[in-house]
Order: sequence, then structure tokens, then C-alpha cells
Amino acid sequence: MMLIRYLSQIGKYFLMWKEIFNKPTKWSVMKGLIFKEIDDLIIGSLGIAAFISFFVGGVVAIQTALNLTSPLIPKYLIGYATRQSIILEFAPTFISIIMAGKMGSFITSSIGTMRVTEQIDALEVMGVNSLNYLVFPKIIALLLYPFLIGISMFLGIFGGFCASVYGGFGSSANFIDGLQQDFIPFHITYAFIKTFIFAILLATIPSFHGYYMKGGALEVGKASTVAFVWTSVTIILLNYILTQLLLT
Repeated sequence: MMLIRYLSQIGKYFLMWKEIFNKPTKWSVMKGLIFKEIDDLIIGSLGIAAFISFFVGGVVAIQTALNLTSPLIPKYLIGYATRQSIILEFAPTFISIIMAGKMGSFITSSIGTMRVTEQIDALEVMGVNSLNYLVFPKIIALLLYPFLIGISMFLGIFGGFCASVYGGFGSSANFIDGLQQDFIPFHITYAFIKTFIFAILLATIPSFHGYYMKGGALEVGKASTVAFVWTSVTIILLNYILTQLLLT
């Protein structure tokens, strides 16, 4: 029975995609909605993403430096390990999981509250395609999500640089040499491909759980939790699949 329920939910999720692009809202209205979502979801998340990236980059550099106990191991490996960790995994994947909590719960609770207070029913009565009105601006706004992850990458590496140089673990020349060592440009492409796919998940899975929830205020909280769990699980699963497809 549980399998059937999960399959039913997955089917409903893909049917939601079809409805999102039916009967679009007028551009004059949609433009304002998109800018509001950019402000709420992207601009509003810059602070937390920047703070976490900077300090996690520093921690990665310190942990790497502390494990380079042999004098035969070159110091530039601190910069190399920081770059690889931040670009390949931390910025695209772990910031996305954090954003599943921040953005995802915001999206689910805002749409869920509209469902509970019958605002979605009011939109439908007025002849507005509520899925297009509510979800489409979020998808468009989150197309700017790679910009957020680009800032996260930069600040993560900069945090590693500061921790390494000012913590006395190596010189700035060593760190920069490590950043340039064996650099593969496709790794940046790989990170942004993942980021783009995760952005679509961050916009649609929480929206799905908010839009189709039933009940009252208590259920809005439960829907936010379920949305966070499923968004995180899907991100981790797709991260594994995309890594297997793109890097092997």
C-alpha cells in the first residue's frame, strides 16, 4: 500500500508540472511575482549561504592542514583539497540541502497557508491558474540559484585561504598554487549542472507539498517537515546519479 501511495504522489507531482504551464498568468502580473520571489528566495538567502560557506571553507582548510603531518607532503595540497571539496560537493550539494530547509519550508508554509485560508480556492474561482500563479514565479526565480552557489564557491575558497594563511598553516603562494594545481574546468560545469537541477527541485517539491496539503495550521508545519525531508532525499539521490553519469 505504501508503494502505491508513493507512486501516486510521484504521478501527481509530474501532473502538477503539466498544470504549471497551462493557462499562463498575464506577464504584467507575473513580472511582479517573479521579482518578489527573487527577493524572498535568492536575495534573502545570500546572508546565510555566505556565512556558512566562508566558515566551512575555513574548516576544510584547517582539517586538511592538520592531517598533513608528513614533511614530504607539499603544503599546496591545502589549497587543492579546499578547492575540490568546495566546488565539487560542498557548494552545490550541501548548500542546497541547507536551502531545502530555508527556502523549502518558506515555500511550503506560504502556499500551505494559502490553501488553509482558502486563498487558492479564491484564485481558482476568479479563473486564475493557481499553480501557474504560485509555482511558476518560484521556478523562474530559482534559475538565479547558480548565482548564489557561485558566490558560495568563492567565499568557501576565500574562507579556506584566510584560515590557511592567517592560521599559520601555509603561505598565500602555497594556497594559490594548490588552487591552480590540476584544475579541470569541467568540474565547474558539473557543479553548475547539479545546481540547476537542484534549483528546480527546490522550487517544485516544497510547492507540491504546500499546494496539495489538507487540514489546518498544524498540517502546514507537518507539510513543511515532509517537504524538507523529501527535497533533501531527492537532492542526495540525484547527486549520486549525476556524479556517476558526469564524472565517471
